[in-house]
Amino acid sequence: MPNSGYSLRAQFVETLTLTKRPEVPLWVVLRNTLAVVLPLGVGLATGHTEIGLGVSAGALDTMFSDQPGPYRQRMLWLLLATLVAGLAALVGFTVGGELLPMLLATAVFGFCGGMLVVFGIDAARVGMTSMILLVIAAATPLPAKDALPVSGLIACGGLLLTLFAVAEWPLQRYRPERLALAGVYAGLAGLARQPGDDENATPALTDAMTSLQHTLLGRYRSHGRAMEAFTVLLELAERIRLELTAISALHADPAAHARYREDAARVLDALAHALEVGEPPRQAERALDAMRSDIQDMPYKLAAHLRALDGQLAAAVRNANWAGSRGELRAAAAETQLPRTLQSSSTWAVLRANLTLHSVAFRHALRTAACLSAALLVSRLLNLPHGYWLPMTTAIVLRADFAATFNFGLLRVVGTVLGLVLTTALLHLTPASPWAHLALMALLCMAFRWLANAHYGIAVAALTGTVVILLSYEGVNSGVAVTDRVINTVMGCGMAMAAYLAWPTWERGRARAALAEMLDAYAGYLRALAMPGQREAQRETRSLARTARSNAAASLERMRVEPATPLALLELARALFANGNRLARTAMTLEALDDDAPSRPAAMNEFVATCADAMHAIAVALRERHAPDELPDLRALQQTLAATLEQAGEPQETDPLLRLSDRLTDNINTLAHVLRRAQAVPRG
Repeated sequence: MPNSGYSLRAQFVETLTLTKRPEVPLWVVLRNTLAVVLPLGVGLATGHTEIGLGVSAGALDTMFSDQPGPYRQRMLWLLLATLVAGLAALVGFTVGGELLPMLLATAVFGFCGGMLVVFGIDAARVGMTSMILLVIAAATPLPAKDALPVSGLIACGGLLLTLFAVAEWPLQRYRPERLALAGVYAGLAGLARQPGDDENATPALTDAMTSLQHTLLGRYRSHGRAMEAFTVLLELAERIRLELTAISALHADPAAHARYREDAARVLDALAHALEVGEPPRQAERALDAMRSDIQDMPYKLAAHLRALDGQLAAAVRNANWAGSRGELRAAAAETQLPRTLQSSSTWAVLRANLTLHSVAFRHALRTAACLSAALLVSRLLNLPHGYWLPMTTAIVLRADFAATFNFGLLRVVGTVLGLVLTTALLHLTPASPWAHLALMALLCMAFRWLANAHYGIAVAALTGTVVILLSYEGVNSGVAVTDRVINTVMGCGMAMAAYLAWPTWERGRARAALAEMLDAYAGYLRALAMPGQREAQRETRSLARTARSNAAASLERMRVEPATPLALLELARALFANGNRLARTAMTLEALDDDAPSRPAAMNEFVATCADAMHAIAVALRERHAPDELPDLRALQQTLAATLEQAGEPQETDPLLRLSDRLTDNINTLAHVLRRAQAVPRG
């Protein structure tokens, strides 16, 4: 992350050149492409091309709702996307010929689609699908008697894609859960091999564990008997991470330390592989046996943590043997309940809470409604050829934050131009046969689905080609429409960016709140740790802290790519985030010690509770934009605690607590110092 301020040129280059590794599995690419291509192929073969075209269009528009997750969750989102797509198409076909009713429709769909961002990215995709189908259908208004059947064909395309997406459900009921767990255990193996104790080096593991928490304990969870094993494996992953964190903090003999961590990494890798393929973890059992021979030679201060880690790895191996359809537990599974701190409020309560101008989602919804209606009005008043590309582009590009709007807009223009030129060239080289064009469309559709998360610009080029060929079956000349689509795309992106700049929601105005929530979550975690034995409270507050950390990291990244972000504010946010992570690692180490010393001295618990109060005061000061002046003298309290602990127990028991109390004091005092130093930072 660069230390300089915002640079439009740097952001432009980064947006165009940043490429990620494709994450979409090949079978997902194939099944989505098949849902798009198969109906059109059947229509060509049977002489009902228009019917096949409608079904294929519906499948293409709902494709992006096929996202990872439990089968039940995937099915519900796809069915919702299908229903909304069919409804949007019906409204577009019915009122598309009348300007005023259509403007009202774009305002309603734009507002409702924009508000869906409050429920997350999957819901936002459903909203975007509805807007796209509305403006595309409005371009070809139909009589009421024809609108319903055609809208039904589009809905059938979504249903077909849903069927393909959940077809494995009876055969591989727990595959999504197994793959999510495999990703977490592979991440733990990487953490075990990782030198040092930099929390920022494992953001992917943090995000994966947060996602897994919702997958296994959320409202879309499965209820099979294997879920008990999955839930146990999730908790063991949490405990293993705590022990690895604690071992790193001990700074033991480097050679012995590295050897044991490598042994543990081999066990974790083998566990990940067993979960991924759904086989018994025999290789993990052998790796665990080999690891145990090294424990006898370890120094005392490592031995306690190593024994705890050994027990957790052994339990993980046992439960991995039961995970999945082929190894379901014989005992009755206990119902998993979502922790209170992770529960979602009701849908209506969430919507009511966000019906205010202070809500990012509400402001985005108003922007989307106004911009979509304006784009449609401009396309109709100017009588633009293929004018539906203008509001369609606006719906796709306009996002709730500047960075995403800028990036998607730029890549949309570049990708559209590239896609139109590339498709025109490919169609000239391809034999003039409907089947040859269908094969080319299949290749482009596969490229789009595979690359969408890797490089949006290249993916848009493939999507543009897919849409151009699809429309060619309806008689739209691909060569003639190139210039029109480029103009509409550029205008649509420009209108989206102008709408955002006219009424922006800058991340710099929200970053303090996100960081304060993170620090408050850490305070809650410390408060739970001040009550040894309260495992459930510790687990819940740790999960909440991890979620708050992910939100703060996302806020910091969005603020980094916004123009006019004060450099002092950006530096403050980075310093608070980095030092907050160090405090989180100290807290995790303290929780790991509870396995070995459940009867922690009362004086230590009182000190941790005081630290929690100090953290809360820092969070309040950050939120209210003032220096945290009235804090307890933690250094004096820590020195008093040290004297008490030295008199109360054996050094081998008190030394780890002394080190942790010193680290806690330093962590919190550093956070307070950073905030005091930045007291004069101008309001963003």
